[in-house]
Parts: sequence; C-alpha cells; structure tokens
Amino acid sequence: MGRRDPEEGHLPAPAKPPDGGWGWIVLLGCFVITGFSYAFPKAVSVYFKELMKDFHVGYSDTAWISSIMLAMLYGTGPVCSIMVNQFGCRPVMLIGGLLASSGMILASFTTNIIELYLTAGVLTGLGMALNFQPSLIMLGTYFDKRRPLANGLAAAGSPVFLSSLSPLGQVLLEKFGWRGGFLIMGGLLLNCCTCGAVMRPLDTGMKRITEKTRDKYEAKEMLPIGGKSEEGISTTDGTMKAKKAKKKPRKGKKLLDFSIFSNRGFIIYTISKFILVLGLFVPPILLVNYAKDTGVPDTEAAFLLSIIGFIDIFARPACGMVAGLKWVRPHVAYLFSFSMLFNGLTDICSARASNYTGLVIFCVFFGISYGMVGALQFEVLMAIVGSQKFSSAIGLVLLIEAFAVLIGPPSAGRLVDALKNYEVIFYLAGSEVVLSALFLAMATYCCLNRGKKKEGSPEKNPPTGGGSDTEEAESDVQEAEEHSSDNHQPAHSTDNTVVAAREEANHVAEEQGREGGGCPTGDGEVLARDGCDADQTVERDSF
Repeated sequence: MGRRDPEEGHLPAPAKPPDGGWGWIVLLGCFVITGFSYAFPKAVSVYFKELMKDFHVGYSDTAWISSIMLAMLYGTGPVCSIMVNQFGCRPVMLIGGLLASSGMILASFTTNIIELYLTAGVLTGLGMALNFQPSLIMLGTYFDKRRPLANGLAAAGSPVFLSSLSPLGQVLLEKFGWRGGFLIMGGLLLNCCTCGAVMRPLDTGMKRITEKTRDKYEAKEMLPIGGKSEEGISTTDGTMKAKKAKKKPRKGKKLLDFSIFSNRGFIIYTISKFILVLGLFVPPILLVNYAKDTGVPDTEAAFLLSIIGFIDIFARPACGMVAGLKWVRPHVAYLFSFSMLFNGLTDICSARASNYTGLVIFCVFFGISYGMVGALQFEVLMAIVGSQKFSSAIGLVLLIEAFAVLIGPPSAGRLVDALKNYEVIFYLAGSEVVLSALFLAMATYCCLNRGKKKEGSPEKNPPTGGGSDTEEAESDVQEAEEHSSDNHQPAHSTDNTVVAAREEANHVAEEQGREGGGCPTGDGEVLARDGCDADQTVERDSF
C-alpha cells in the first residue's frame, strides 16, 4: 500500500482480492493483533493489586492504566489513518509492534504510577492502535467474497486471547512479580512485529505499464501504412508526454478522506455505533460485582466472565459464516441491527436475575449476542464505505467511539455508587443498545432503501482513491483532443492520436469489467461487452 506507479505518478488500480492464498496468513496475523488489542488492556488488571501495594495507590488509580490503553486504541484512529495512507500498512504495524513492546518493557522499570501511565498506558496503547487498524485494512484488501467469514475469524482473537492472557498473567505474577511479568509481556508483544511483517501489499505495480505497452502496439497497427505512420506514432508519443506533464495532483491519495461524511450510510452507522458503545461494555464490567452482591462466591462470580468468553469464541466465526451467505450478505446491516437488539434485550431481561443460575443463563445469551456484534461491526463498515476508503472511515469511527467509551462505563459506575442498585444500570445499558439497533434498522430502511427506490436504480458508491482507471483513461482522451487542437496538428495525426487514447480507455474498461463482472459506465467512449444492455453500447467515431 502507498506505492505509486512510477510512470504515471499516481496510485495504481487496486488488485482483485484473492480471497485465500496468502490471505489466510494475513487473517492469522489479524487474529493475533485483534486478540492483543482487545484482551491486553483487560489482562493487565491481574497486576493491579500488586501495583496498589508497591505504589500506595487506590484501585481507581491503577484502573486508569487500562482506560488509557483503550483511549489510545480508539482516540488515535485518525492518526493511524493518516500514517497508513502515507506510508502503508506494513511499516506502520512494524513501528506499532516496537512501541507496544517497548512500552511494557519500560513499564517494568517504573517507580511511580505516573510513569506507568506514560509507558504501559500511552506508549503501549499507541503501539496496539498502530497495529489494530492496519490489520483490519489489510484483511479487507485480501478478502471480498469471504470477507464476512474472515472478519468473524479475526474477531475471535479477542475472547481467545482474553481466556489465555489472564491466566498467563497470574502465573507470571506469582513466579516473577509484576515487574518480571511486564517484561515478559513486552516480549510477547514483539509478535505484533511478526504479524506486521506478513502484511505484504497486493502486487499491482506493473499492471498499468503492461497495459500501456500493449495499447501502444495496437495503436501502431491501426495507423495508416506508409511514411505517415511514423509521423502518427511520434505525434501519439508527443501527446502522451504532454499529457503526463499536465497531470494534476488530484490523483494522489488523501491522508484523511473526510468526503465519507457525505455518505448517508456512514453517518447512520457512526451515530448508531456511538449509542451502542454507551451501553455495550457496561454489563461485563459490572457483572462480577453484581454477582458478588447477590451472594455468589468470588470464584464462581469470576467464572461468569469465562462463560461469556467461551461462548464468544464460537459465536463470532459462526456469525461470520451466516453473514457470508448469498441471501444474507446484501442485508448485513439488518443482521447487525438484530444482533444489537438481541444484546440489548438480554441486558433488560436479566436485570432482575437474583441467583447464580439466572446469571449463567444471562452469560450464555450475552456471549452469543456480544459475539455477533463483534463479528459484524467492521464488516458492515467495509460494506458501506468500501475497501479504498475504509482506512479513513475506521479512524474517524474509532475517534467518535472513544468519547462514548469515556462516557458510558464511568457514568454507569457513578450511578452504581449513587443508587446502590445494579438493576437500574442493566435497564439503562440495555435500553441504549436497543435504541442503537432500532435507529440503525429504521434509518437504513427509510433513508437508504427508500431513497434508492425513488431514484429508480440502486445507489452507486462514488469512486474512491482519486478516481477509477476508466475515468483516468477518459480524461486522457479529452487531454489528447485539447493538446492536438492547441498545436494545430494535421487532421490525420489528430485523428490517430485520439484513436490511440480512446483505445487505451477501451482496454482499461474491458480489463476492469473482467475483474468486476459488470459493464463499463461513465461519460467516456468505451466498448460494449457481452452481457451489457443495448443502451450501454456507445458509438465510436469512424476512422
């Protein structure tokens, strides 16, 4: 990613996702990165009691370590987007892995809680953010037809790592103390660099050069035979060189594409996710204390989270498989709405649970619904904005979610302290999740689907990445005509120049159609292929 065509000076056309091959290695790397990003801030909580003793601080002070990690993971989204668009995914992930590892290693030598905030909190959190977002972008680059399944499998890394890192942290704490545990955890985070190293970009660099060479020979064959053919060839080459000199910088990729805010689907998704995050994380955070207050022993109360994690491991890949079905994938936004509705109703119905059996039933259903939400959230975003704008979209969405993360759980904790009643908190959290589900479903139906019916044709996504190859070739036709008329070239040379440029547009459109399976569209003059409607056939000028 981030490579530019040396001959044209702009980004090459995106290659077709392989939906397999090296993509499975990329999926494995994304699985590991997702596991570290979501599970690590929770896993470090096993060290909090020792930190409280050594630094003479309270639980709320040590809890800020996890909060800062999560805030960096969400709040630095736009920064990650800019770096990915500028340098590519692999270099950013390598730097992120080094930062995450060095943060935990430096944290093992700290002498006060503030130094822990800066090292384990800020540095490690930033490193994980620089790994998490690019890994999702690469996953969308390598998978298209199997993307829902790939997202589900990658999302399963969160519960798998949570169920393994927490016991591992307890063992390290008992044998080496918190300083030795932090040092070893820092070494484990170096695996993020390994995951970043396998995120190689798809090879698209030579595609356009090959097409240009082929088009030049075909243009030469179409020119008249005789002494004037050489004149036509030189005229064509001169026109192409003049066209390259006139290339505008608009073809370059933006560091952060704010044009996605003109996409109504993105606006609806962002608002829905903000409301969702306000209540989604509240129940699992308060569950253990809620169980203890109802008289459940400590060990059994802690086991409730393990139940959620175990169910979550299987729910995410299963939901990804369902979302990939042909008759489900076009309506994946509604499936996402259903998963949120399921989760919110689970919170509301379990608010009055007063025994351990009731809490276990709640954990089973919460694990299923929570896994569905986790498997679908990024798949829906990819479907809305496309893979080319996903790097900017996810950065902006995570930034907006960061405010919800800082508002939701802390507010719930204050209400518990004030009301001494967990039942109200579960009702409130469930209502917020249900509201987000209803908003997404109704807004998608009213604002998007009905809008498409009024227009009479399905809404098409605007071109991303500075324009498609077909548009670039069509602009070449116009520039060739302008250049020829400005320099008063002979009539036959002008015609040959325009023909050569139009042939380039035709070949690019044909190649694009073979990969995408559709018909060429646009204002330019392109050839009609088999399977296209008769109205889409565009007349070409005679020689």
